[in-house]
Amino acid sequence: MKNTIKVERAIKNVTQEDLAKHIGVSRQTINAMEKGKYVPSTVLALKIAKYFSKAVEDIFELEDQD
Repeated sequence: MKNTIKVERAIKNVTQEDLAKHIGVSRQTINAMEKGKYVPSTVLALKIAKYFSKAVEDIFELEDQD
């Protein structure tokens, strides 16, 4: 699953640690999501989208192999 978390963080000038604390996960989880190694739960995806004031579809995109 592709995502734009890193881009959204850069736009808001937010660190992985800041985002992680706000949504209740570890910095390592954010890092793994940004690298495409971890697919978030629906609840986590919704929290991230809400944090950035975006629709889930604007941040996460299914790839053919998903």
